[in-house]
Parts: sequence; C-alpha cells; structure tokens
Amino acid sequence: MRFVMKISLFGLLLACVLRGGTLAALEIVTVDAGVYAIVGDLGNRSPANLGNNATFGLVVTPEGAVLVDPGGSYRGARAIHDAIRSVTDAPVRIVINTGGQDHRWLGNGYFRELGAEIIASRAAVADQQARERDQYGRLLQLIGEKGIEGTEPARAERLFEHDLRFEFGGTAFEIMHRGPAHTPGEALVWLPRQRVVFTGDVVYTERMLGVIGVSDSRNWLAVFEAMAALDPQHVVPGHGNPTTLAAARRDTYDYLVYLRSAVRDFMDAGGDISEISAIDQDRFARLRNFATLSGRNAQRVFEELEWE
Repeated sequence: MRFVMKISLFGLLLACVLRGGTLAALEIVTVDAGVYAIVGDLGNRSPANLGNNATFGLVVTPEGAVLVDPGGSYRGARAIHDAIRSVTDAPVRIVINTGGQDHRWLGNGYFRELGAEIIASRAAVADQQARERDQYGRLLQLIGEKGIEGTEPARAERLFEHDLRFEFGGTAFEIMHRGPAHTPGEALVWLPRQRVVFTGDVVYTERMLGVIGVSDSRNWLAVFEAMAALDPQHVVPGHGNPTTLAAARRDTYDYLVYLRSAVRDFMDAGGDISEISAIDQDRFARLRNFATLSGRNAQRVFEELEWE
C-alpha cells in the first residue's frame, strides 16, 4: 500500500515568500516505517523545481536522518530540507550521492553547512569533477541565475570503490557500485532489514530514461540485474514514485533490452544513424518524455554499439 503525505502547500508558499524563492513541488511518500521517498518533478529541470526533477530518499533514525541525494542546487537542497521537516525534526547527518548527475550532488553544499557527512563512490566523484562545468552551464540555462544562487561544488569526503556497509541509528545500510549505467558512478543503497532499495538513476519509472553521452547501456542492464538479485520489496527509483521490482523492470530494463536489440537489428540491416527515427519505439510511448528522448536514446545506443 502506498501512503502519501503531501507537504503543506501553505507552508511551502510561506517559506518561498519569506526566502524570496520559487515553489518547488515535492511529495513525501512513506515507503516503510521511517523510510520515505521525496518525489520531484517528472519533467525537465525548471525554475519551479530548482533542478529537483528526480526522486530522493530519506531514512529517519534515532540518531538523525540519512538523505539519499541532496538535490540539483543549493536552493533545491533547501526545498528538500523543507520537505524533510514536514515529517521529522531530526537533523540530516549523512548524505549519500548515488551518482554524478547534478541532482545527485549539487545540493551537497547546503547539507555540508549543516554538518552532514557526504558519501559517494570514487567513480561518481570523478564524474562530478569531469562534468561540473557542463552541469553548471546547463542549470543556468534551465533554472536561471536565481535558481542556481548559492550553488557551489562540494564533493564527498567519504569515498568507496565497490561496497560500503555501515550501521547508523540502528539501521543497516549497504551501498554498492556495480559499474556504469546512466552515469559512470551509479550506486545502489540497500536497506536489508526493510528490503528497500534506493536505485538512483539505475531505475526510471513512469518517465522515459535517458541514455546520455556518459551512459553505458550494456552495463546498465548488468547493474539492474544486480539490483534485482537483492529481491527488494520496495524499489525507490531515481525518477518516479516508489514501486515494485516488476514495474521497475517494465519501465527500465525491458526498454533497454528492446532498444539495444532494435538498434542492433537496424544496424545489421544497413541502417544509417541519420535514419534512426525509423526504429519503432511506440510500445513505450506511454512513458513521459517519450517524444523528446526516444530518438536521442536510439542515436546514443547506435554510437555505443558501433564500438562494442
């Protein structure tokens, strides 16, 4: 059963008026006792969402809160903190970055100011460093100078290569990096006792995933399989509402399998990348952003397959 606790619209509007900000639409969804998804916009980054067009995670313990991904900007992180305070007064003690995409790390600075420890894979930090300038430039275009105000790079001080296990406030956490997927440094955050997995950008539901320049669609399938092997009861995707493993497979894994197969058949038949729109992806047209992303995804997979 899905329990939803919506943030008080009046409270958010009041916070925006007091801070001179823009209302960032976020929804708190209870996944398990003390475990929440913070669901942001399913569309693109915009001044209205402050770069928070993603889903984030929250685990509340007696020793404080653990946040999975801090948002796409300093002000976006503050909006996430406002959402957190709608369910708990516990301070955010730990922030986990699940990857190198902007909404997975550019809010770090806000939470570091509050004393939070930041954790990420080494591969994620390398990706953040490599794409920082491009991400800032894109954010400036999409959310504006006001939206990006206060955003400064702040990277994790606690790094790991492949696996990190720890217990905090009586909750066991297992963080796993199984290679590149949407970005090079993707990490899965697993709560074994609750059987909840926070997937970051390994899983998209309700909206079409994006295969971008740093993506590895072949290994993305392997990372998804590693996540599925955990046999989670609840999947908190990087984009979309908390869901089941079956729904995650349908919207992410099945799409990637289909796309790679369709592009391979297209190439084997002598198709040229300039004609890539001939590939029929309509079985996934129900996913949001299909019109803008499906063609680009096919192009990118074509370029990947040329080198495999």
